[in-house]
Amino acid sequence: MAVSDKTLSGGAAPVLVTGGAGFIGSNFVLDWLGSGCGPVINLDKLTYAGNLENLASVEARADYTFVHGDIRDRALVDRLLREHRPRAVVHFAAESHVDRSIAGPEAFLRTNIDGTFAMLEAAREYYGTLTGEERERFRFLHVSTDEVYGTLAPDDPAFHEDTPYAPNSPYAASKAASDHLVRAWVHTYGLPALITNCSNNYGPYQFPEKLIPLMIANALKGKALPVYGDGQQVRDWLYVVDHCRALRAVLELGRVGETYNVGGGNQRSNLDVVKTLCALLDELAPGSKFAPHFGLVQFVTDRPGHDRRYAIDARKLEGELGWRAEESFETGLRKTVEWYLGNAAWVEHVTSGAYQQWVAENYAGRAAAEASR
Repeated sequence: MAVSDKTLSGGAAPVLVTGGAGFIGSNFVLDWLGSGCGPVINLDKLTYAGNLENLASVEARADYTFVHGDIRDRALVDRLLREHRPRAVVHFAAESHVDRSIAGPEAFLRTNIDGTFAMLEAAREYYGTLTGEERERFRFLHVSTDEVYGTLAPDDPAFHEDTPYAPNSPYAASKAASDHLVRAWVHTYGLPALITNCSNNYGPYQFPEKLIPLMIANALKGKALPVYGDGQQVRDWLYVVDHCRALRAVLELGRVGETYNVGGGNQRSNLDVVKTLCALLDELAPGSKFAPHFGLVQFVTDRPGHDRRYAIDARKLEGELGWRAEESFETGLRKTVEWYLGNAAWVEHVTSGAYQQWVAENYAGRAAAEASR
């Protein structure tokens, strides 16, 4: 059964989205509101990667409310749940960049573990006050990553929902811990929660510390395109709007307590991604004085503990909930490059200020360390 906007839009109760000003979160808010699924309460701390410019098109809507705050602030979260009585919590809020987790892991433990614990406890208390239809339909959706599974050898089968956890970075370990907390709150306390583990997302509004937007931004400025190691690390690429559609399907049709893996079925090496990006930039930015852009590639020392390959088996999601990725890697990447070319001001805004200060303090000008997973 495919996801139905008509079913999702029933009733006026909102969803509470954490981290809705970030990359995936803001795309989810835009997709949710654009699909007529109901109101959104967006709770975001607005760290450097959170950007309200992503949501400028909906900020004046009556069915959208932004709240500036920390997911670890129980008084605030309790008040939001009590006042708005959401039908679901969609939990995106997380520190998410592997390089930053290596340089400063403590922030990842605080947000990804302590923050998820605080949200689960708030949701559990709120759920205990619900009765009837409100109680029956309430869901807590925890959005996680394929990195919790560790790494794959070239011939290994793709990650599936029963793959043992084997995280290899502080970021992955913090997300694995938060996944385990969610599972425990389902089985111990009966919280109606679900978990999704997604592959590498890309698309509009992605912060330029990650591979694809970093390469676009650097190439257009004639800066080095740093590629870790031999560039043969393989990732399964998922267009962010397809991911948002999957999350709507899980909220509507997913079974409580279950995990659903979300992947685009697009395995590509990092070097192949960069080659394809450069070819698209050569085509779509013919006036660039830095073309051919692939000449800007520089191979740099590999990241410590760099996972070699990720791949997602999404057959459970496809078979049970009727979801399919609509974008191929080629169509999704073209849309992404076109978006960044048309939104240069957004890139300039988000890469100034706090982000530049952090890079200067932690990476000491080493371009390689800006490269994404």
